[in-house]
Amino acid sequence: MIEPQVVVESKQRPLWVTVAGLAVTFGLLIGIVAVLWSMFHPYNFHGIVMQSPMKAINFTLTGHNGQPVSLNDYQGQVILLYFGYTTCPDVCPTTLADLHVARAALGNRADQVQVMMITIDPERDTQAVLAEYMPHFDSSFIGLTGTADQIAEVATYYGIYFAKQAGNATVGYLVDHTATVMAIDKEGYLRVVFPFGTTSDDMHADLEYLLSR
Repeated sequence: MIEPQVVVESKQRPLWVTVAGLAVTFGLLIGIVAVLWSMFHPYNFHGIVMQSPMKAINFTLTGHNGQPVSLNDYQGQVILLYFGYTTCPDVCPTTLADLHVARAALGNRADQVQVMMITIDPERDTQAVLAEYMPHFDSSFIGLTGTADQIAEVATYYGIYFAKQAGNATVGYLVDHTATVMAIDKEGYLRVVFPFGTTSDDMHADLEYLLSR
């Protein structure tokens, strides 16, 4: 007598289920790798990194709205500090325009970044002049002025050089100056210095990182 054979059919998963499962697994692996990479590979700033971040020295000057403005008023935000002047023919307007683009690229986080320009030409850059000049670049930018001694003191603290140079009959004298932008983090530490010529894209990338800390 021949025993009947029992055939057991194996049930195979549809191909699309297998592919979907692999895709999910692959996505999770990429996410884990990204997290581990961010943990063990420090961010590479585009600007010049302060190897030993120092606390930014507070100061109080007169804002272009006529009110006193202190650096500490904006603690909790990233501050971009620049020393320039309104009759600067090229470097200052270029820098302020780049700062506007970098800040605007942050979208709804742009209000967490405050740009301040301290004039190095208080003789000509009165409150009224700054009040007209700064909004050309961004309505949120703050122009700061004070006495020549006050500005020289703050500039010295931050290692900023400036000196009058002969100009011409059209623009008057010029002012040679250090044209860097200093990024102060939300805890009030000077973290990064952007040399003149740093692109708005590079500044934006560094700002994104500082805001995420």
